[in-house]
Amino acid sequence: MMGPMASDETRTGKRLRTPESTAPGGTARRDARVPGEAPRTPGTRAWTTWTTRLLLVGIVLAALNLRPAITSLGALLEEVRDGLGMSGSVAGLLTSVPPLCFAVFGITAPRLARRFGPGAVVCAGMVAITAGLLIRPYAGGTAGFVAGTALTLMGIAVSNVLMPVIVKRFFPDRVGSVTGLYSMALAFGTSIAAAATVPVTSALGGDWQPGLAVWAVLGAAAVLPWLPFVRLREAPSAPRSASGARDGTGEGTTGPAAARADRPAEQPAEQPPLRITRSRTAWALAVFFGLQATAAYITMGWMPQIFRDAGVSAGTAGLLLAVIMMMGVPLAFVIPRVATRLPRQGPIVLVLGVCGLAGYAGLYFAPAGGAWVWALLLGISNCAFPLALTMVGMRARTGAGVGQLSAFAQSTGYLISIPGPLLVGVLYQHSGGWGLPIALMSALMVPQIVMGVLAGRDRTVEEEAAR
Repeated sequence: MMGPMASDETRTGKRLRTPESTAPGGTARRDARVPGEAPRTPGTRAWTTWTTRLLLVGIVLAALNLRPAITSLGALLEEVRDGLGMSGSVAGLLTSVPPLCFAVFGITAPRLARRFGPGAVVCAGMVAITAGLLIRPYAGGTAGFVAGTALTLMGIAVSNVLMPVIVKRFFPDRVGSVTGLYSMALAFGTSIAAAATVPVTSALGGDWQPGLAVWAVLGAAAVLPWLPFVRLREAPSAPRSASGARDGTGEGTTGPAAARADRPAEQPAEQPPLRITRSRTAWALAVFFGLQATAAYITMGWMPQIFRDAGVSAGTAGLLLAVIMMMGVPLAFVIPRVATRLPRQGPIVLVLGVCGLAGYAGLYFAPAGGAWVWALLLGISNCAFPLALTMVGMRARTGAGVGQLSAFAQSTGYLISIPGPLLVGVLYQHSGGWGLPIALMSALMVPQIVMGVLAGRDRTVEEEAAR
């Protein structure tokens, strides 16, 4: 009697000892279900362990590739100009190509992500970056160089827009920390390319062509971790707890919060597109993004030349640009975390803007004498970029809203930033010095501060668009 009773008790107890819930050797498997519990989605355990780590590796490697194509060119701009026979105005046009491509191609990123999935689009973006970096130095002539650069920037553009979307979708409970990690990697890649391009070029024989093409190796490395996510469109469903409630907070977990919900609450499939242009915050964020991008691309394209014309050697000028970009490595991790803890981000915008104005003043009055100090100040000011990315994630409640806001703010912002580097080249060529270009950079910092304060107010685009 005792045997059958024990057997019946086992069958009617809390867990069912079925072949599916018992591992070989008689030990209960961890995925055994409580009666009434929703089925676990196949692969959930895999997602919460190595897949999450692989996604973070992919985000970091993608971020490392989003600026070397630009800063490596800035470090060798004089050699490229001589090799291709460019005038100052044409070189200025070349430094305006990045924001133009970001505006044109970035606006297509949400649509491509809806059709193919964000992982597939980012993976294709890494392939485009790699191919463009290999093609442009050897394409022959200015037109071929610009075409190869445009291919690279196409990949950068779609990845730029989709990174905040991926962070919001798969890490909604850790937007600040993951954005900080991504921004830190982006700043690190930017600074490494600025510092290493000239020495690497010298080590490769002194020719600027292999010195630019070598960065394709980093792009190829970034393709690999995104391959498993090519077919991923939505975050996988998650198991219910024993009480039947879903863990939507993500607190104390290691996987994306999106992996613990049937469909993330912030991404209802039936949600209609926002009328994003009705939001004043969206416009303020777009203008803020555009003005900080203007400063960033002027810095990446022209700052080494400013220092070289002041009497600084080419190698030191590259290191100064690297210092500017390297400041973003620690600050790009700290600023997003601080920003997400503040209801308003205006004070951070003000601090960054004041540092920028001080750095430009130093460049105007003593470009060589205090070069390292000005580089530090401008490096702090350049951290408006991770702040803008963080505000994109904070100014929308839903994943779909973040996608629309990211595309709108970045595409509109990059359109705004197009004339800046070109105008600096024209002013430099016609004035014969850097006084007028530096005055222009200083003047643009004032509206950047104003728009950043407006964009940092505690409100969402969904609220404003619904009014």
